[in-house]
Amino acid sequence: MKPGMKYALGRLAIFVLCAVPAVVLLPDVNPALKLLVALLLSAVLSYFLLRQWRDEVAEQMSVNARRRIEEKERLRSALAGEDDPADQ
Repeated sequence: MKPGMKYALGRLAIFVLCAVPAVVLLPDVNPALKLLVALLLSAVLSYFLLRQWRDEVAEQMSVNARRRIEEKERLRSALAGEDDPADQ
């Protein structure tokens, strides 16, 4: 599974695990307030619990950016006629 998808599902799961008890255990509190508290709590928990997955996402984004930059430079040099015959 891609790191980005794994991280997003992890964030969603933590939010659900925070929201369900708030909705069930606090029936008299405003629903918007319960969801806001669940959102804030899940953000804090995600920061600590999903650090490794967040680092994997950052690494994947870095690799993809590096690859795009190298491809762009390769295409620019090919269009400028600076192709290196050793690359072919």
